[in-house]
Amino acid sequence: MSSRLILYTASSVSTPPGYSHAVQAAGLIFVSGQVSLDGDGSVVGVGDIGEQARQAFRNLGAVLEAAGASFADLVKLTYFVRDINTVRAIRAARDEFVNTANPPASTLVEVSRLFVPELLIEIEAVALAPQPTAGS
Repeated sequence: MSSRLILYTASSVSTPPGYSHAVQAAGLIFVSGQVSLDGDGSVVGVGDIGEQARQAFRNLGAVLEAAGASFADLVKLTYFVRDINTVRAIRAARDEFVNTANPPASTLVEVSRLFVPELLIEIEAVALAPQPTAGS
């Protein structure tokens, strides 16, 4: 029996072929990069880094929920952004979703492009997996 559980689906998040939203292993949930695509695969917030970050966080929240976790379980966020100078808008969006008194560890990396030209940000995460309850 494998100790690895693949979580393929968050119903509100676009799922390209051959893509896992998250994988649970060794007590952690590793969430694949989330972008500002809506459930139909359309880019939300073209040209607006703040709105793209909010949509990416909404998608991240849906994936965490599908895995039985929440933003409170985040331990690490990694941001891939097209323009490092947009960090203020990214933080403002992040602060709508995470506990700012105890934020997760973070890394911010500027990249030349993402898989869709209109995308400005991609966010991946690591979270604590929910602990099994007694009797489960």
